[in-house]
Amino acid sequence: SEMPLLSVPKEVAVGTAMLGVAFATGMLAGKRYPSLVFGTPKSSTSGMFGKSSPLRQYILDHSLREHPILKKLRLLTADHPSGRMMVSCEQAQLMANLVKLIKAKKVIEIGVFTGYNALNMALVLPDNGRVIACDINEDYAKIGRPLWKEAGVEHKIDLRIKPAIQTLDELLANGEAETFDFAFIDADKESYNEYYEKCLRLIKKGGIIAIDNVFWNGKVLKPRKDDLAAQSIHHLNEKLLRDARINISMLPVGDGVTLAFKL
Repeated sequence: SEMPLLSVPKEVAVGTAMLGVAFATGMLAGKRYPSLVFGTPKSSTSGMFGKSSPLRQYILDHSLREHPILKKLRLLTADHPSGRMMVSCEQAQLMANLVKLIKAKKVIEIGVFTGYNALNMALVLPDNGRVIACDINEDYAKIGRPLWKEAGVEHKIDLRIKPAIQTLDELLANGEAETFDFAFIDADKESYNEYYEKCLRLIKKGGIIAIDNVFWNGKVLKPRKDDLAAQSIHHLNEKLLRDARINISMLPVGDGVTLAFKL
């Protein structure tokens, strides 16, 4: 089908400069992500762009503006046996910047883990803003909840421990279609398409859906038939390219993140 023309609010258009910077940053800060069903543990890479590389450290030293409690949660999460599942700090900062850019008030997060990214977004939301945070593991969220409270934003994070599809369906049934400004998807990859379709119904025009792990450690280049996660992400990537309901930017930040701007 014919590609859509750019027709998003000026706040989103202004953000193209920031996305260009994010693209360049991502080229320097790519990572590898081995498979998990829910969440993605982040392993260090070798070479000049790896986790311990001087160039990546330079990026963090010259761009990361991390709230003290965010840093506290990041370090606390890093000590957890599954700590590598946490979204990278530079990617979470980009999500928060986008939320602030479009003056978001209602946000959906699918895949919370310890809540680092939820906290990042809650910190930039207005006092009456809300993050509907969807996860199936309350034990992980218990790590972050005391720090949400310490940061004074616990009231902005509505944690719902149940399958995310159920929460999204409940929001739609409650008449909340086209009332959300931003969504972040980082959960079980086989459900990505369903998450995307429901979020697209919940997001208002001009809103943004951010989809994480769209590279899946490069496995999307040639997905194996037995790798359902890679197959699902690859099919969604192809679908998004041709989806006339959105404009997109696929950025090489972390394991790849696609920003879908609803038209």
